[in-house]
Amino acid sequence: MRRVAILSDVHGNLVALDACLADIVSQGGADAIVAAGDLCLDGPRPKKVLQRLEDVSAQCVRGNTDCLLAGSVDEPVAASEAAQLAWTRKQLGEKWLSWLRDLPFALRIGEPDNELLVVHANPTNDTEHLWPDADDATLERLVGEEPAKVIAFGHLHLPYVRFWRGRVLVNVASAGLPKDGDPRAAYALLTERDAGWEIKHRRVSFDVKKVATQLADCGIPDSADLVATLRRHRYKRLKGYIP
Repeated sequence: MRRVAILSDVHGNLVALDACLADIVSQGGADAIVAAGDLCLDGPRPKKVLQRLEDVSAQCVRGNTDCLLAGSVDEPVAASEAAQLAWTRKQLGEKWLSWLRDLPFALRIGEPDNELLVVHANPTNDTEHLWPDADDATLERLVGEEPAKVIAFGHLHLPYVRFWRGRVLVNVASAGLPKDGDPRAAYALLTERDAGWEIKHRRVSFDVKKVATQLADCGIPDSADLVATLRRHRYKRLKGYIP
């Protein structure tokens, strides 16, 4: 039996990350901790988050914001985001920017007949959301012929489990910036069984006020917008659906 704790989208929130790590211990620990990308942009403690993940020997895959920070992709960004990227790069320094550049796209765990695939957004790219109600055409394009039995990912900060054509899709949501109407951090525990993987979503309270104060005081540009996003803890487009 193998147990894997998967968290994603920490977004520089060390307070929430530490709360999740403490919860993993309270649940009996894990054989591996995996961080599924978007590790440090938009938060007050980007470098300390990466250091903490290194301290706990977490295995990490890249996310779209990690690629932006590392300069691995060249795409236009708004002026406010460019300023936040510059601030975060300065906090990280070249050592950690190089570390981000070297992150893999995916991580595979287990034997082929019971394999777990961990990616950031989907098995094809780092950027497109897999919504829980995605149609077959979208899933065929993004999941396609991927052979893994279980595919775990984040990017979309909404936890869910969906069964599709013999595969299990697991969104572990966000450990640092929840957006499903619940202010608690989210991650998932996956336990390998003979018949497949057992999946348990976890929600963990963290001190939102403390993180908001850190954002206001750390010097990151446009911190007020980041604080508002943290406190809203929901997608704007879903405000009519998420209370």
